[in-house]
Amino acid sequence: MFTGKKVAIIGGGKMGGILAQGMVSRKILSPRNITVADVDPARLRELRSSLKLRVTEDNREAVKEADIIVLAVKPQNFPDLLKEIRQASNLSKLFISIAAGVTTDSIEHLLTGKPRVLRVMPNVAALAGEGAAAVARGRFARPDDVRYALAMLGAVGLAVEVEEKLMDAVTGLSGSGPAYCFVIIEALADAGVQLGLGRDLAEKLAAQTMLGAARLCLQENQHPARLKNMVTSPGGTTAAGLRVLEEGKIRATLTGAVEAAARRSRELAGS
Repeated sequence: MFTGKKVAIIGGGKMGGILAQGMVSRKILSPRNITVADVDPARLRELRSSLKLRVTEDNREAVKEADIIVLAVKPQNFPDLLKEIRQASNLSKLFISIAAGVTTDSIEHLLTGKPRVLRVMPNVAALAGEGAAAVARGRFARPDDVRYALAMLGAVGLAVEVEEKLMDAVTGLSGSGPAYCFVIIEALADAGVQLGLGRDLAEKLAAQTMLGAARLCLQENQHPARLKNMVTSPGGTTAAGLRVLEEGKIRATLTGAVEAAARRSRELAGS
């Protein structure tokens, strides 16, 4: 589906680099058809050396030559970037934003005409090829546009389409979610160390346990409660541990974390 297409990634930071690496490693696009634009010459040299991509410090030139443009700069830099590249935009180009809290409407207003815009929320687990991402259409995006975004994001994990009104919820859940998981892994490992395990071993066991549980949940396609019950014998060790988690209000705490992150996403959109 990408035959003849050229992609420009504006912003060669962590997520921009991850997407480029995913497209190259999965052979979605040839490196010669991917251009990364960034203000940091050292970062551009690194990407060109490791992935054999085309690189440039000229955002407008990158947009001018591309069919699909991934906007991977920080949210606070979006107004200046869009003003810079607006003259190079036209209806033949698809713009994909991965900035938290930046709405498709705000992007459309800063570009010319009726730009085709998608808003995407990826997460850092894409680094391991296990990302979780959602895609929302702007007013002028075409149904086929979503297919390109899903294919790009699918190269580094799971990708789904949602309505834009749900993107703050996605941000709170899967966008910020890896951080919550890291805290849980850290806490499990700390407990293992307290009980006598070595630090490296405890961290590996905790991380693999989280990974295995997640894969089982996806593969079995069952409600997590049913899988939890598979592990929980009456009066057993797991039941004793779960009682402590419930007493500590783990469900309410995680729900509160997701809601707080979603609320902050809405605040960023309004700022």
